[in-house]
Amino acid sequence: QNNVLPGLFCACTKSFSKPRLGNARESLKNLYNNLFYCLFKMSDVEEDSQMGAESEEEDYDLSDGELQEAFSKGLLKPGMNIPLEEPKRAVNNMEGLKKCLAEFKKNLAWVERLDLTTPPADDIVAKAEGRAEPSQDGDEINADDDFQREMYFYRQAQATVLEALPKLQKSQIPTKRPDDYFAEMAKSDQHMQKIRKKLIQKQMAMEKSEKAKKLREQRKYGKKVQVEVLQKRQKEKKSMMMAVKKYQKGMTDKLDFLEGDGEGKKAAAAAPSKPHINKKGPNAKRKYKDSKFGFGGKKKGSKWNTKESHNDVSGFRAKVAHGKVGKKFSKGGKKNKRPGKEARRKMKARK
Repeated sequence: QNNVLPGLFCACTKSFSKPRLGNARESLKNLYNNLFYCLFKMSDVEEDSQMGAESEEEDYDLSDGELQEAFSKGLLKPGMNIPLEEPKRAVNNMEGLKKCLAEFKKNLAWVERLDLTTPPADDIVAKAEGRAEPSQDGDEINADDDFQREMYFYRQAQATVLEALPKLQKSQIPTKRPDDYFAEMAKSDQHMQKIRKKLIQKQMAMEKSEKAKKLREQRKYGKKVQVEVLQKRQKEKKSMMMAVKKYQKGMTDKLDFLEGDGEGKKAAAAAPSKPHINKKGPNAKRKYKDSKFGFGGKKKGSKWNTKESHNDVSGFRAKVAHGKVGKKFSKGGKKNKRPGKEARRKMKARK
């Protein structure tokens, strides 16, 4: 409206100030047209202002669902909505504070309080294994280790039970619930089973990781030992092949390489031996077979005559050669011999 009124005033002044040719009817007609145009503009401005106000009211009246939808689409930006914080109310309940203070000052019996402050019980496992027990203050307990923490709680509860049971029995308070009594515990059995299952899984995972670590170390060590054994075998094989070639070429007459390595002999000598009879040498049967068949080496032509064996007459005996062997006497004396064929015929003719 403020913008329309100056325009209306200007239009009226223009219609009267301009020199007009004609009568007063035309001037009035022009003035009427200008007034009608100004009123029409004023009505348009009022409608626009009303529509803007209605749109603002609609924006303010958005529901929670529309706000959530706008937030999900990312239309809401930080700084557009500012939550209003309610002023904090200062509460000074003097009556409640005095009541709590009076309860603290009451000197009730232990049965009414049931409070105990005890250090944890002795670690039986540490004593059995000969390890040093952790301190009573719990300074050595690792808070990140679930097993140590739970074990500390268990030992503390155990010590509390050992101290509280005699006091309850002395006060004639039953400590065992009847068989037909049922009540929910602080933590249900299902919840405790979940905790136990999770702890066991964690322990098994730790054991598996430790076992895998040991296996990796053993594999490294095993590969190293395997390489050393293979190198040793190759070295022994090479030395044996060289010894066999030397023996075949006649460069040596020793067969020690067939008996194995010297380490085996040393180990056998170091080991406690069983008592046995020391023999001077092989028996007669072994000697005869060795002389007849030989023992290793070349066997072809071993029984052939040689120049040395032909000229050797050390084993020649004349009596044996000419059939003059001495009479042999048996231990049992002279035995009756069967007469010959001619003697038997003569004996038969005499009859």
